[in-house]
Amino acid sequence: MTQSRSQSAAQPFTLPHFYLPHPARLNPHLEAARTHSRQWARKMGMLEGSGIWEERDLDAHDYALLCAYTHPDASEEALNLVTDWYVWVFFFDDHFLETFKRTLDREGGKAYLDRLPAFMPMDLSTPVPEPVNQVEAGLADLWARTVPAMSPDWRARFAESTEHLLNESLWELSNININRIPNPVEYIEMRRKVGGAPWSAGLVEYATGAEVPAAVAASRPLRVLKDTFSDGVHLRNDLFSYQRETEDEGELSNGVLVLETFLDCTTQQAADAVNDLITSRLQQFEDTVLTELPALFADTGLDPAGCAAVLAYAKGLQDWQSGGHEWHMRSSRYMNGGGAGAPGAATAAWSPTAFGGPGTGGLAALATGVPGLGTSAADLPSLLATGTRQRLRRRTHVPHRKVGPSRLPPFPMPFTTTLSPHLAAARRNVVTWAHRMGMLRPQPGVPLSDIWDEDALIRFDFALCAAGLQPDATPDQLDLSTQWLTWGTYADDYYPAVFGRTRDVPGAVATTKRLSTLMPLDAATPAPEPANALERALADLWARTSGPLAPDARRSFKQAVDTMTASWLWELDNQVQHRIPDPVDYVEMRRATFGSDLTMSLSRLGHGRRVPPEIYRSGPMRSLENAAADYACLLNDVFSYQKEIEYEGEVHNALLVVQNFFDCDYPAALGIVHDLMTSRMREFQHVAATQLPILYDDFKLAADARATLDGYVRELENWLAGILTWHRECRRYRTQYLRHQPGTPGWLPGPTGLGTASLGVAGLRGGGAVGAGGPGRLENRGRRCKGARTRWWRGRSLRGWRWRRDAGAGARDAGGLVGAGGVPVAGRGRGRRRVVGDARGGQPGAGGAGDRGGRAAAGRRVDRAGAVAGRERGGGRRAGG
Repeated sequence: MTQSRSQSAAQPFTLPHFYLPHPARLNPHLEAARTHSRQWARKMGMLEGSGIWEERDLDAHDYALLCAYTHPDASEEALNLVTDWYVWVFFFDDHFLETFKRTLDREGGKAYLDRLPAFMPMDLSTPVPEPVNQVEAGLADLWARTVPAMSPDWRARFAESTEHLLNESLWELSNININRIPNPVEYIEMRRKVGGAPWSAGLVEYATGAEVPAAVAASRPLRVLKDTFSDGVHLRNDLFSYQRETEDEGELSNGVLVLETFLDCTTQQAADAVNDLITSRLQQFEDTVLTELPALFADTGLDPAGCAAVLAYAKGLQDWQSGGHEWHMRSSRYMNGGGAGAPGAATAAWSPTAFGGPGTGGLAALATGVPGLGTSAADLPSLLATGTRQRLRRRTHVPHRKVGPSRLPPFPMPFTTTLSPHLAAARRNVVTWAHRMGMLRPQPGVPLSDIWDEDALIRFDFALCAAGLQPDATPDQLDLSTQWLTWGTYADDYYPAVFGRTRDVPGAVATTKRLSTLMPLDAATPAPEPANALERALADLWARTSGPLAPDARRSFKQAVDTMTASWLWELDNQVQHRIPDPVDYVEMRRATFGSDLTMSLSRLGHGRRVPPEIYRSGPMRSLENAAADYACLLNDVFSYQKEIEYEGEVHNALLVVQNFFDCDYPAALGIVHDLMTSRMREFQHVAATQLPILYDDFKLAADARATLDGYVRELENWLAGILTWHRECRRYRTQYLRHQPGTPGWLPGPTGLGTASLGVAGLRGGGAVGAGGPGRLENRGRRCKGARTRWWRGRSLRGWRWRRDAGAGARDAGGLVGAGGVPVAGRGRGRRRVVGDARGGQPGAGGAGDRGGRAAAGRRVDRAGAVAGRERGGGRRAGG
């Protein structure tokens, strides 16, 4: 949807051009749903006398309108029930706020939440407690009316998502006074939990009558559909609710504010970036439907009815996106220039995917010249550009660009590395083992499999990595960990070399399935005979690792390996399609491709008997592990940038993903990645210090279990420090050891061939490459960069700017970037009080004359230090709020 550029001056930014897959439609049963929901809310005691809502509150919120837009094809009965669910969840939100948050009664809030799962029995014959408040009464009524039409599998999934939605309120109550703005990755993860869109996705299955088959419900494509749907819904809401949340409510959890703070940019730039992320997530949704669902159907042998159900579910999620957008444009609750009914209000966006499928009303409107809901013919070029700009950028990357040595900033690391005393022996033993497995020679009958030799293995020094990760390991444990790291890296190199260069996707899929069969959960189950070094090494490692494990631990460890090997197929798909990944998808999949869960599992293997498994599945523990994993993955991307981009032609590197998304150059992308690493490290420390003690209390853990988990935190600290030490000291990423792999074209000065005469690498998007020199000068391409950059990468601004190196302006040393004359570029921390203004005058920064830091001009003072994260009353942070 495009928003008129003549916005009210009172609004903090102009709404951007929105990308929507297809037009919004309105359910014809709207009025019936309004009447029914009003009667139901009164019957449940939610209106007069509740102390929470009056009838006028419910009428003003108009959840029936939200549901009529988001479920346009639902029957009257289904729409009534879905609307009742939304009335209930928003009432819960306000009831919890008034009863427990405002009074900071955490103990009472926990007891309140602990009762609610009892009202969602899998078997309806199971008696439920007598409701003691409106929330319990409403949940009991809704559950009994909903689940008879759904399978036990759906009941379990929806009950779990409902519990997560409710329990996150307790997490918010524990953190309400922290006044901490999260980093972007943390925010996306948190928003999925508290925003409610994953819960809404479950109701889409009910409303469309298209339940997702259990055989594919947990697959990556279905998970991506739900996650991209959730991110699109939540980030769109953040754009529309920014003004109310930040100016009236002191809310710190808003995507625009998160990017405004993280990027240190203007509100308009942050809003545009959020909208770009919405577009990227919606296009990831479409790519998943078009490219991953067909492969999933074929791979699982899903029957036609199951395939139709999945596609109907995807269409239902699409309807929700469009309908939710239309509701925001028409609601007086939001910053929308007065709503769709106001004079000069914008109409909805157009998307080429609206033609030729469900929701093709835009085609008829354009044909007749009569624009309707969700159509616009007024600004077609800009609307087309909204949807195509990112698609083209993601698919027009030129591989094997010369980028020069990887730049190494000063990495934040509060933990020290301790090495195992058995390091020397592990170094010798891994070479012997790799020779015995056949990993250091070409595989018979497998072209391009000559990827390692003994010298390469010695340079890679995986024993050093294992010795830092597990300094207290026994000699056998250290050998096992070293050899797992060796196999994982060998396989990670093997897939792109053997399957990627030949585009052999079927061969990669078959190999991945065989690898899983080499890890039988039951020792009595025969495994196939290994056919090559890759299989032989895995079979050896599995036999040595799984034998002592309990069945649950064995199953979890196998899942960690399967997750890693499956992620290599995701990389191969992007390589074949020549597609740079969506930034959120990249960060989340990078944890798997890096093998984070596998290596962390090595530390968890002995803990299962003393720690409840739900502890490891809890939100704080997952946040802790994800923050650690992201730091390590981003660290690896910084070190491997030249190796992957210049020598291997990769598209899977965070620096490239950031360059592509923000349309910026290498130094700017490096600065953003460095800042994200720093934020994730701080989050790791924050979770360990503040959230885990609360988790221990909630689960009433015994002293030995607390000691075990505290020890696991220290192991993760060793994991982080050891990974940094290994990257600094091994020779896998040093320029003098890099070489173009067999089967790759090698680096060329520029594209050659028909039609490339006028194309130069330096002129490509991303600003070209910067050599080992340091600070240069900025070239203004027509857009002013607002917001003074004050970090060590000062001056490397974002969209609309390019970095141009001045010869001899600086140098690089082992500690990272230095300014002219060898003076390190200074950085500083940033508090919540800051001044945002134009970067005027080009004031030199600490790096020298070429480092344009700018001055913070007289501008908006943003002071949120005293703000308290709150909820929207009546709208909350739920999916429609």
